[in-house]
Amino acid sequence: MPTLARPADDAPADAIAEAVNRWFATAARPLPWRAADVSPWAVLVSEFMLQQTQVARVQPRWEEWMRRWPTPADLAAAPPAEAVRMWDRLGYPRRALWLHRAATEIVERHDGDVPRELDALLALQGIGPYTARAIAAFAFGERHPVVDTNTRRVIARAVDGAAEAGPPATRRDLDAMDALLPDDPAAARVFNAGAMELGATVCTARAPRCDDCPIAPVCAWRAARYPAYDGPRRARQARFAGSDREARGLIMRELRAAHRPVPEDELGRVVSDRDRLTRAVDGLVADGLAARVDGGL
Repeated sequence: MPTLARPADDAPADAIAEAVNRWFATAARPLPWRAADVSPWAVLVSEFMLQQTQVARVQPRWEEWMRRWPTPADLAAAPPAEAVRMWDRLGYPRRALWLHRAATEIVERHDGDVPRELDALLALQGIGPYTARAIAAFAFGERHPVVDTNTRRVIARAVDGAAEAGPPATRRDLDAMDALLPDDPAAARVFNAGAMELGATVCTARAPRCDDCPIAPVCAWRAARYPAYDGPRRARQARFAGSDREARGLIMRELRAAHRPVPEDELGRVVSDRDRLTRAVDGLVADGLAARVDGGL
């Protein structure tokens, strides 16, 4: 448990942002998509890959992807199946198809340049409110609140004095971040990234390092002596082992590795439960991740 501190006075929002931005200047991990010279396309690809996937798994795949398809036009010219193969085991492989479709839409609608307007970004395949704001903020320096799980936890603790953020609520979460966001777009961009980094590396869910936190002196949770969370919780995801999600992943692994159609009967080696195999195959076909052809999948 972190060392208890003297209760802090309420701090203005700009004190939190200034402290986080100073800390981020020296503490930021050197992630390649944060480099000053990366393209908006590189940022967009990173945001697709980082959805529900750890940074350590994303970085090598992102680097390989950008070497092969450095522009939207390069990816759009490749078959969608190649995007799925390159996605490999990042998880949720529909994101690979969505990214390929988004690249095609960028070429068709925007002459190959990633748009900077939120509405135009939201109109692309696979881009929701979070991803659109992240691209606008990190690729173009637009002032938009960007809120992920780590940011929500930092705000819950520092501002609300709660150990956890509870279930997400988009409007509430965006308003809470917007209240802390500096007016200057450049400082806002840094704070968006810095709050995420703080939650990912210091203000972690299970073992927060409060003595190393740049906003510890103004943290409401610390000042309240770390009360336990007693609010609503998000629904837990079903177990992966034995699930249809696991079956889908096992089947996709076989299809990516094969250079010929794979008979469905052969897939019984990796998914022995016939009903689960059928559901998983039907789902992959419906999602466009697999196709039934002569000889199998």
